[in-house]
Amino acid sequence: MQSSAMLACPATPNLQNYKTTDFWFADGNIILFARDVAFKVHRGQLVRHSDVFHGMFSFPQPSETDAGQGLIDGCPWVEIYDDPSDVLHLLRALYDGLYFTTPSAGDFCAVAAVLRLSTKYLIEHLRQCCIARLERDWPTTLTGWDKREVRATIDGRYIPRERFAHPVLLIQLASELSLDHLLAPAFYDLSRYGPRKITQGASITPNLLPPAAAVQLKTRAADDPAAAAEPLKLARPDLHATFLGREAAQRFLAAFIARELAGRAISANCANKTHARGHHCKESFYFVMLNLLRSVGGIASGRDADPLFSLQQAVEMLSRTDFSDGTKQCGLKICPSCKEDFTLSVAKARREAWDQIPVWFGLKEAAAGVESQPAPGVRG
Repeated sequence: MQSSAMLACPATPNLQNYKTTDFWFADGNIILFARDVAFKVHRGQLVRHSDVFHGMFSFPQPSETDAGQGLIDGCPWVEIYDDPSDVLHLLRALYDGLYFTTPSAGDFCAVAAVLRLSTKYLIEHLRQCCIARLERDWPTTLTGWDKREVRATIDGRYIPRERFAHPVLLIQLASELSLDHLLAPAFYDLSRYGPRKITQGASITPNLLPPAAAVQLKTRAADDPAAAAEPLKLARPDLHATFLGREAAQRFLAAFIARELAGRAISANCANKTHARGHHCKESFYFVMLNLLRSVGGIASGRDADPLFSLQQAVEMLSRTDFSDGTKQCGLKICPSCKEDFTLSVAKARREAWDQIPVWFGLKEAAAGVESQPAPGVRG
């Protein structure tokens, strides 16, 4: 991998023109210049973890007998063409480790920075650590996704943006670094917003963007301060895929309702079949169907395009005891056998939905014989 850095360039920088951070060690033996910031660190620490830095520092170094020619503060130096904030996050990870005591959405800035530079400089352990964190926040398995949704619910309130960064930011990062396996959960996460919020994009700071985009944002902000407040929005093809995927998710839930709830027959072992031919169980299924139709129609605020959640709620309705019959709280009078049959149907449907998410958003082709309504074309 070729590095975009220079070692002991003839045009030696003037240290007075650069800012420094807490990564300026008195015993450091290499100086990194990233735009207007200088870092005095330890060559061995960089070489130990990065083959790119190892190759970079294998070039002949200026010696002390050269009357200080090419040395700064007694050290050789390197100019790297990276965002200083990204470099700072990388150095913190190398020296102190990448730990988050209470994971939150605010961690994304550090994770994105370290992932970007650990990929560039071939620091594999940090790269894998960052990918593992992103996979925890946007899981690639249904079991992981269900655990993620539990973490996003605090005291009965669903507040994913306090726990996880805006999915538009992940879509941007995953596209930049070819982390295609993270795109499906990110698009699904985004599609659960209403159309207006989807088009609004995500509030950003330059450190959350790829280097080229960050430079463009800073340039625009210098000319027009209001530009710094502009949100990061999806490109038109990704926006198109999001809306079509959102529609496909709703169609999936509507198809489930028509197939599994509308006129659902009682189970073979229904305990209520001798009482009005299973009236209580049929009435329970009708009640569940009405509530799921509210989800498809958008009445259920904030979760109207989330079939995984809606299906899970359908099963939970069967065990709830906080419904009202007009006079008191009660539960549905469904028998254990019909409840078990419906629970199995829901579990199967949720697995099918999870497997179809990449197809819904045009990330892969539908398998042969599988009916779906994906976004047209496969994302390149």
